[in-house]
Amino acid sequence: MINPNNKKLKSLARANRRSGNLSEALLWHELKQSKIGVRFTKQKIIGDYIADFYCPEKNMVIEIDGWSHDNKYEYDKERDEYMKSLGIHVLRISDKDVKQDMNNVLIWIKHNIDLL
Repeated sequence: MINPNNKKLKSLARANRRSGNLSEALLWHELKQSKIGVRFTKQKIIGDYIADFYCPEKNMVIEIDGWSHDNKYEYDKERDEYMKSLGIHVLRISDKDVKQDMNNVLIWIKHNIDLL
């Protein structure tokens, strides 16, 4: 269940919105302008998790995987399974791709949106 009132995560999500990492800032710059035709929100609380980006229209989450995801395979797997149980499509994109190949990242996101 999407629960934006999860008090435990609300302040963390707010802080993440303000201080996000470089890859999140770069991708957000593209997504917030709706360059791919749908609206995204940043740092969306979904259950006990915070999604990097969420598109309510397509029920899609975008996660940027960088060094903070190293050695967190089981956590990410559990998180993805939870999202999928809610009918949310999870798209994972590498931090490196966002920094080095934004054009193809946007094409990949658009392609996945078109499939939904």
